[in-house]
Amino acid sequence: MTHIPYGRQDVTEGDIAAVNAVLRSDWLTQGPAVEQFEQSVKSCCGAQHAVAVNSATSALHIACLALDLGPGDQMWTSPNTFVASANAALYCGADVDFVDIDERTYNMSVPALAQKLAAAREGGKLPKVVMPVHFAGQSCDMRAIGKLAAEYGFSIIEDASHAIGGRYLSKPVGSCKYSSITVFSFHPVKIVTTAEGGMAVTNYAAVAERMRLLRSHGVTRDAKHMRGSPHGPWYYEQVDLGFNYRMPDMQAALGSSQMTRIDAYVQRRHAIARRYGETLADLPLILPWQNPDSYSAYHLYPVQIDPRRSPRGRKEVFEELRGQGIGVNVHYIPVHTQPYYQSLGFEGRSFPAAERYYANAISLPLYPGLDKTLQDRVVASLREAFA
Repeated sequence: MTHIPYGRQDVTEGDIAAVNAVLRSDWLTQGPAVEQFEQSVKSCCGAQHAVAVNSATSALHIACLALDLGPGDQMWTSPNTFVASANAALYCGADVDFVDIDERTYNMSVPALAQKLAAAREGGKLPKVVMPVHFAGQSCDMRAIGKLAAEYGFSIIEDASHAIGGRYLSKPVGSCKYSSITVFSFHPVKIVTTAEGGMAVTNYAAVAERMRLLRSHGVTRDAKHMRGSPHGPWYYEQVDLGFNYRMPDMQAALGSSQMTRIDAYVQRRHAIARRYGETLADLPLILPWQNPDSYSAYHLYPVQIDPRRSPRGRKEVFEELRGQGIGVNVHYIPVHTQPYYQSLGFEGRSFPAAERYYANAISLPLYPGLDKTLQDRVVASLREAFA
């Protein structure tokens, strides 16, 4: 029986040829293919600047540093995300807190954010950065979050790891209309892949310049950034404490090739999601709700087992599906419940909407190669699990 994963990359002969061309070139690490990939992402999302790195986690880290997040500062994000979103602030020495999620979109709740901000202002400790996470590919309500940013004076980093190719209010996710920086992921299960990789996009030249410096050890060969006079054409200076976060040309070439199909990929994901909506409507499931302001990239198709209608719990259904070769997954265990975050003082602190969602959530397989026959197997297995 063929195993059906929850997500899977789509690599074509054209992709392989693009990588092969780099292997036969003079550049393997950061070179012209990286610039080409950055240009393709900028063009897709309408941002002014793009900085490619070796992972979305690295992109989140240098994004926080570029906004001068550091000791004594706070960054707020969603508990319904992978741990990397919150960890990025800790890498900078800042403190992390969470804002509960909306019951329908599973994204950061604007009313919860507004309430928490009002209380924080009273307490004299507002966040320096808020990081909304576009869960499953659907944009957060960025217009409303942007208004709160203007009122309370915080910066916004959009964690759009799930959302390249999506739109919000008819503009591409990544246009940075309401944020300082947007971050994308190119992990194999994401919309497009570079095997591993990430990118930060921004409309601020100085922010992009700082992130480029930080991705490569804080070293510059540009005389205008140097503290002293160059000794000769070989000269470089380390002017900041940076990291080796560079993306190789091989991966960038794969990404550029994949970006030529991004619209088709997202359309295919929508077609699969629509069919799930039609074929699962009568089962005891809560299907993902889509805000009309957003056009999701549909990285994930998360459903919840409806405890009021289902004869079986999430664990039973999950195990039944896995036993039939359906590689379902769960996204995400709320970050604040992880042992490390409990040790930071989150023990006993509750974000009830995120916890309720997690208690019943299952992510169904969704990727461009999921044809009708495979999707029918997923649906049939779900029906059998509830029978």
